[in-house]
Amino acid sequence: MCSEHVTVLLKETVDALEVKPAGVYVDMTLGRGGHSSLILSRLSFEGKLIGIDQDAEAIVKTKARLEKHGKKAYLFQTNFVNFEDCLNIMEIEEVDGFVFDLGVSSPQFDEGDRGFSYRMDARLDMRMDKNNPLDAYRVINDYSIKELTRVFRDYGEEKFAFQIAKNIVKAREVKPIETTFDLVEIIKKSLPPKVLEKKGHPAKQVFQAIRIEVNDELNVLENTLKRAINRLKIGGRCAVISFHSLEDKIVKDIFKSNSFIEGDRLNFDTLKEVKYRLVNKKVIIPSDEELEANPRSKSAKLRVIERIK
Repeated sequence: MCSEHVTVLLKETVDALEVKPAGVYVDMTLGRGGHSSLILSRLSFEGKLIGIDQDAEAIVKTKARLEKHGKKAYLFQTNFVNFEDCLNIMEIEEVDGFVFDLGVSSPQFDEGDRGFSYRMDARLDMRMDKNNPLDAYRVINDYSIKELTRVFRDYGEEKFAFQIAKNIVKAREVKPIETTFDLVEIIKKSLPPKVLEKKGHPAKQVFQAIRIEVNDELNVLENTLKRAINRLKIGGRCAVISFHSLEDKIVKDIFKSNSFIEGDRLNFDTLKEVKYRLVNKKVIIPSDEELEANPRSKSAKLRVIERIK
């Protein structure tokens, strides 16, 4: 059964943008339109909201939700790495704000045929864009033991990456590994009893790692975020919600490198001019009330940067 997606850190994120009524905002991860809907409610008829999502179903289902705010929303089905193409179509050079809500929405997790969830049996898939030629099936059945170990270790921070990879290669020599439950069983058999007894699903980190690999999430994020903040107007802000330590590190490093004054403070000629400032030096996390209402928000972290020059 598909659950309704609950937008994480909704008010905190939109408040941090300090939405200008006639401004232009880009929701880089439209999903079911939680952030976009609240942004649109704060825009005048002159404002614009550009929504981007590579999931065709998200575009279709969210379009109707946003239409109640009038003709201020413009939606594009593409990977957010292509956001500048969307801006060019709209003939927009700079914007007042970007929102990135990284990770997978609840409908994607809960719709069994998408293959994102380790709790429902489905063909291995995990593609956010169904036109992507690389899916989880190919990763699991075609990658070498070395490549699988790298994915599980680097993207899932899985301590037993090699053991899991070895057992995957052994199992697929008998027959292809086709479903999420097939993979879950192999993962369980690869872990020691003390790990299986711990709280949480034993396949979580491996499934996360495969999803990141299939969608090239970390490389796309780094590439896109660097270009996005460069398209902000002075006073414009970029808000990013991450759910994974590697995502958060990318965001933190990019924001810090663009807002930190470098050089000799005694010799002002050597100082690097900064164009941005950190809006929140301390990362924003969900409140206790939000955690209780939506356990999936547990790992969420919000960082915001503003262009000042």
